[in-house]
Amino acid sequence: MGETLMDNVYRLPAMLMRGGTSKGLFIRADALPDDTECWEPMLLRALGSPDPHGLQLDGLGAGLSSTSKVVVLSPSRRDDCDVDCLFGHVALREARIDWSGNCGNLASAVPLFAVMEGLARPGDGVATLSIWQANVGKRILAELEIFHGQPVWQGDFRIDGIATPGAPIRLRFLDPVGGCSGELFPTGRLIDELKLPDGSHVEATLVDAGNPTLFVRARDFGLQGHERNGEIELAALRRLELARATASVAMGLASDIFEAERERPGTPRISFLAPSREPDRQIEARVLSGRRLHHAYSGTGAIALACACAVEGTLAAELAGGAVRGMPLTFGHASGQQTLEAVLGLGELGWTIDEVVMTRTARPLMRGEAFIPME
Repeated sequence: MGETLMDNVYRLPAMLMRGGTSKGLFIRADALPDDTECWEPMLLRALGSPDPHGLQLDGLGAGLSSTSKVVVLSPSRRDDCDVDCLFGHVALREARIDWSGNCGNLASAVPLFAVMEGLARPGDGVATLSIWQANVGKRILAELEIFHGQPVWQGDFRIDGIATPGAPIRLRFLDPVGGCSGELFPTGRLIDELKLPDGSHVEATLVDAGNPTLFVRARDFGLQGHERNGEIELAALRRLELARATASVAMGLASDIFEAERERPGTPRISFLAPSREPDRQIEARVLSGRRLHHAYSGTGAIALACACAVEGTLAAELAGGAVRGMPLTFGHASGQQTLEAVLGLGELGWTIDEVVMTRTARPLMRGEAFIPME
């Protein structure tokens, strides 16, 4: 349990961790007050939000959507899991935490924190920890090496978007479909035509896997699909956000676009796609995070992309040159490329997504106490 000092400052034990291409503050649930109504204002203050400048200089955030995240962990209440995980995406400029989705990248740091904090005690060797992702009600299996009772996070495995190597952590996202809507395609269609508030129409594939995500053609927004940070004009970003908000309504996640922009800024994600010019990639993909281009690609977005590419008739499969099924998907993103695989099964109604498998790296950055003024 954290401690309140005489000068009305709460000392919150926490660990700053990098997972995949994201960074966040990891906290034990029993270190937070029993009154969960206190959690959100405390965590906002810890990260330095809201900040009208978007820099979070008075907190542990770094002024980027991919680094403004919190994860709360506890021993699992479920018999089939080791730990329960609650993820929050902290807004930069507004006093808001979006609890509606998951972070696939930070999921790779969950087993490190769980073992280092004694929430799970696997034996030495290659261990598998079962994580209950409470936001979307799904299980994740994390495979990593344990040595002398501690997780191994140093190694020579590299992922694009991170400058230094680490130990591989294999994540298996079990039954990743339908965390918000119950369906892979919430509208029942492989391609939807969205009417945007400006009166224009755009085709999109709406997917609920990992996190709700909509996929559009890059060219429909005046883009090439090979952009990097700083290469997208504000007009294109605004139209992409309008498409995202419109898709939120079509997917049943918001009653109107204003609610989508206000209450669900983190989900659904929007990703624009293009055919790849590289022979070792099937498709190029870029994803927005916090209304700007993600410097690499979100983990849950990669899950949704793998599922979309596996089904013939989606925009993703069309741009990939056909369904990518029974083999790994390699796609290009803003910092390089990533490979993962959607493992399919065959049910009574056709193909099902049994799991999506990806390998990430993670490491602890700092352990200590966050000083939180209790105003």
